[in-house]
Amino acid sequence: MSKIALLTITHDPKGKNINLLKKLHKEFEKIYGELFITISDETSYELVKEFENTNFKIKIIPKKGAAEARRAVVSFGLTGTSKYYHYCDFDRLLTWGNNHLDELKNIMNLVPNYDYLILGRTERAFHTHPKAWVETEKITNTICSLELNKEVDITAGSCAFSEECAKYINKYSKDKMTDSEWSMIIYRIAKLGVDFLAVEGLEYQEVINGVGKVVSEAEEWFIRLKLSNIISESALKTGK
Repeated sequence: MSKIALLTITHDPKGKNINLLKKLHKEFEKIYGELFITISDETSYELVKEFENTNFKIKIIPKKGAAEARRAVVSFGLTGTSKYYHYCDFDRLLTWGNNHLDELKNIMNLVPNYDYLILGRTERAFHTHPKAWVETEKITNTICSLELNKEVDITAGSCAFSEECAKYINKYSKDKMTDSEWSMIIYRIAKLGVDFLAVEGLEYQEVINGVGKVVSEAEEWFIRLKLSNIISESALKTGK
């Protein structure tokens, strides 16, 4: 059995990911020894029922944003027996599994070699995202890279870490966004290794990874700019 547990979250009121879950869950069950998911209480009943037909361990939580859901799934995962964890936003995991399954399997084989591994995007995968995401995330990534003294892509919604790191995250994570916070907890507080790998599978597909809420182009840029500011501030302040 794999030593690696999957940690993931979803908020999917329309149940748009039911078919991909049906298609891919058996593949995920082969890759991971345990699978933990926190699901918002506003998520489609049909999707929740579909998860109940899989090996996922499920926890329904109030919708309080991605950071709270991510913290909840780390805590949930620590109730299991795994020694390593792969965190990935569920929509990102579906894109990865659907388009680059072999890469996902290969990367998971590498996870036990690291304390904390930031999983980011290749140049090609990065530029599949909307322009507002690309341009604002470039700034975030620059700031985080300067703070970590290595080039990273911090905003792709995926990372892997040891049980020791999971316990530090569980104890110290509190920010509004976790994208840079978790790596800084490990880098500055735990003083463990933080590494980076770029992958193809964290690419963007509108039908899977799109936000869904219709906003103007200007509003989209403003929303992404605010996210960049929050994540960048975490990189600068966490653990100092």
